[in-house]
Parts: sequence; C-alpha cells; structure tokens
Amino acid sequence: MPSESQIPIASQAASRRFAARLALFYGAIFGLLGAYLPFFPVWLEAVGIDASWIGIITAVPAVTRFTVLPFVTGLAERRQSLRNAIIITAFATALGLTVVGTQHQAVPVFVAFVATCCLWTPMAPLTDAYALRGVSHYGLNYGPLRLWGSAAFVVGALACGLLVDVIAPEHLIWVIAVVAGLSAMASLGLRPVDGLKKADVMQRGAGALLRDPGFLAIILASALIQGSHAAYYIFASIVWKQSGLGGLTIAGLWSLGVLAEIVVFALSPRFKLSPAVLVVIGALSAVARWSITAQEPPAVVLAVVQLAHGLSFGLTQVGTMGLLVRNVPFHVMARGQGYLAACGGIVASCASILSGAVFARYGQGVYYFMAAMALSGAVVMWLARHRLADQPHSAASGG
Repeated sequence: MPSESQIPIASQAASRRFAARLALFYGAIFGLLGAYLPFFPVWLEAVGIDASWIGIITAVPAVTRFTVLPFVTGLAERRQSLRNAIIITAFATALGLTVVGTQHQAVPVFVAFVATCCLWTPMAPLTDAYALRGVSHYGLNYGPLRLWGSAAFVVGALACGLLVDVIAPEHLIWVIAVVAGLSAMASLGLRPVDGLKKADVMQRGAGALLRDPGFLAIILASALIQGSHAAYYIFASIVWKQSGLGGLTIAGLWSLGVLAEIVVFALSPRFKLSPAVLVVIGALSAVARWSITAQEPPAVVLAVVQLAHGLSFGLTQVGTMGLLVRNVPFHVMARGQGYLAACGGIVASCASILSGAVFARYGQGVYYFMAAMALSGAVVMWLARHRLADQPHSAASGG
C-alpha cells in the first residue's frame, strides 16, 4: 500500500472540486435508487406484468451483485480506469432503463433489465472505490461525501411520490430513466484518480485479498450487520400498516432513519475511535434496535428506535469504509469493493429468503433472527480488531 509520503498533497481548490463533483454524483446515483425502489414495481404492475414475474424481475439486481458485479469491478481495476468505468456504467444504465421502458411484456422486460443490471449494480461499488482513492489523495473524509447520497435518496423518493399523483403509473419508468440520464451526465464531471505506477500495481494481486483473514473479517462482518436489516426493509411498512399506522406516519418513520444516517455521515470526521470499534458499535446498536422492534413497540418508541438506523447502518458503513481504506491497497480497491458487495449480496439474499419463512411463522419474532445476525457481525469484528489495527494506514483515510 502506498505510504503517506508517496501520496501527493493536492491543492485545496482541487480538493474542493473533487468533493463537489463526487457529492453531486453520489446524489445522482442514490436519487436514482430513491426513484427506482418504490416505483419500479408500480410501473411493472401498471403495464400488466403479473406478480410472479414482478418478483423475478425485481430480484435481478440482488443476483447480479454476487455474480456479474465482481467481474466488472475487477476489469475496471485491471484497466486502471475507475472513472471511465463509472461513466460507462452510468450511461449504460440510462440507456438500459430507457430500453426497459419501451417493453411491456414480461420476458422482454426481464431480458432488458438483466442486461441493464449487469452494469448498474457495479456502479455504486466502483464509486465507493473511486471515493476512497480520492479520500486519501485529496485528504478528505468519506462520510460528508456519502451523506449527499442519503439525502438525495429521500428527495428522489419524495419527488416520485408527488409525481405519482400527476403522472399515470405506466409512465413512471420515464421519470426513473430521466434521473438515470442525469446521473450519467454527472459522471462526466468526475476527476481522474487513477494513474498508479506499474510497480505499485504489481505489489499485491487481488487474489491476495481473499487469502487475507483481516479483509475477510471486514466483508463478513459488514455483510452480517447490513444484512440484518433485511426483515426491516421487507416487512416494516407491512407490519406498521397492519398495526394501524397511517401512510404519513410510516413515511415519517422511514425518513427519521435516513436523517439519522445523514447526521452520522456528517459528523464522522470527528469520530476518534478506530473503524473496527465503530463497526462493533454499529452492530450492537442493530442488536438493540431489532430486539426492541421485536416487542412491537408503540409509534413513539418506534420513532426513537428508528434513529438507531444512523448507527446500525450509517456507523457500520463509515467504519467499513475506514477499514477498507486502511487495509486494502488502492490498486485493488475496486475489487475489494466488488467482493464486499458480492458478500453482502449473498448474505442479504439468504437473509431475505429466511426472513420470509420466519416472518410467516413467528411474525415480529423475525427481528430476533436479525439481532442474532448483527451480534454475529459484532463478534467477527471484535475478534479481528487487533489484526486490523496492525495493518498499515493510508493517509487521510478519514473514516
């Protein structure tokens, strides 16, 4: 891994330009996600695709995360062109979603969406790898850059929610495609961060990552903690609606969680604890959160519990990125992000399937299963903390 003396110190002006353009792109790609997640299934139903096919089509991104994604991130890294890879995936996503919108039959939509997701799902890991290189190169902090993605997710979801009242459901795909087009345009503003010397690139192959117990601990702990949110993402709104909460209250509870996440990202440069300890705190917060949620608390208590999303998700994300920037050589950072996403995809998919079976039998008791997952992640990270603390640190990792 390059030492601090090998990393050029950029001017403050260049640092600000990099940060502004990356924040804009983070906002664009997560704004796209905020538009897609709630309303893509609505569009599928509106054009006459039946429920069984909707389930198959919407499962495509999860599958491509642990199949195609690592190969795309690896290819981008071997070619030493993270920025170009991001631009290509952004424009391919916009084109792909446009093609999806022209189809109204299940099989053509499925085929077009598979092709789109093969390049869409690698975009976020590529962006995180690009961001971590910039964090070190420009002396920045990850959290304040990433918070714009969380903020844009809320804006994208709310904006589409308003448009639902004025746009026919069968036209919602064009809103999603337009946001994807804006993401593609924003990608052109990203500044190059590649250009490592060949000698640096040959120091350590990406295969060594998968033989590194410290790296495996990072991706496994992150996958278990973030995967413990599976039941929340799938069943929270259903349960809250069944318990008599109105749509506005449900939306408010979701928003509280994302707002807490934004606050954590914003404050992350002030955190003095090691990244491994931050991940453990995030995991234990998830254990407490899911244990309380399993008790079917009233709305007032739920509001307080939702604030824990800033810790269970946000703090875990900040700690994980801090660990990666300290323990993964920059010339294999994209593949490291790909392995992280793949591991997370496998665990999240399994957790989602198991959550459905557990929820069907035990209802809110499914959250005890989620708490056990988060606790397992805390144990993995706690046992690996000394090994990770011994790894060389990069400059300006910034959490």
